[in-house]
Amino acid sequence: MMRETDRRAMTEIAEQLFGGQTMVGRLRRVLVRPPDVASLERWREFGWRQAPDAKRLVVEHEEFCQRLADFGADVVYGRSPVGADPDAIYAHDLSLISDRGAIVLRPGKALRRVETVATAADLEAAGVPVVASLAEPECAEAGDLVWLDEQTLVVGRGYRTNEAGIDALRHALPGVEVVAVDLPHFRGPASVLHLMSLISMLDRDLAVVYPPLAPVRLIELLAEHGVRTIGVPDEEFDTMGPNVLALAPRVALAAEGNPETRRRMEATGVEVAVYSSAELGKGDGGPTCLTRPLIRTPGG
Repeated sequence: MMRETDRRAMTEIAEQLFGGQTMVGRLRRVLVRPPDVASLERWREFGWRQAPDAKRLVVEHEEFCQRLADFGADVVYGRSPVGADPDAIYAHDLSLISDRGAIVLRPGKALRRVETVATAADLEAAGVPVVASLAEPECAEAGDLVWLDEQTLVVGRGYRTNEAGIDALRHALPGVEVVAVDLPHFRGPASVLHLMSLISMLDRDLAVVYPPLAPVRLIELLAEHGVRTIGVPDEEFDTMGPNVLALAPRVALAAEGNPETRRRMEATGVEVAVYSSAELGKGDGGPTCLTRPLIRTPGG
């Protein structure tokens, strides 16, 4: 039976428009950004793998958002103009939501810095106060930020998130332990390799991980916190096998095309739904990248 204190806490969160320092609480409200077809002509400049099919991309994004809505999430659309930026559909990277409000980040990818003003406007329009913003020389992208639990934020230090950005996050998150882990060079600064390219939390005690590139300190932290890991096979790393969106504890949304990773998740009791990402994934973005969770609550 739910304790009365837990019931009150859930009611208070539900009445808010933001909150939940977790990657795995039930997704109640989420910000997305529809694709701007005109911006897609810059796909090569932004490092997309191939030219996207604009019509199919729009359809895939609509279907993706419908999956979120069907699950019960309130889908909020960010529409502040950002110019010719195809990466803007990956709404996750520009902000971090804490229980105090939003922190607007400053991307390490310089082409995406035009998104910061639009992000702040979209968040405020959604009723989420901006409590901090990063400024030069600070850089951080939310793809490098993983809530291990409500008081522990793991940050990947690499080409997209620097030491100054990590220090700014520590200052903006009093009471939170911010633990930095070094990311590998991999394919260099021109390629996107976020911490969340290597790990997605599925529950407080379960994560999907690509071990060959995972930082040693990350593996140690997971063990210290009693988090069991599901390994992604080599052949499913480039198809975003490790990039999985938790809709609730042990309920996940994943890109199509990673059957072995899906089988391994389901073998541990994870309920997995998939979506078509043939076009959405051409910019190396998975389901976490496409979403900025605004509020998550405890429970399934």
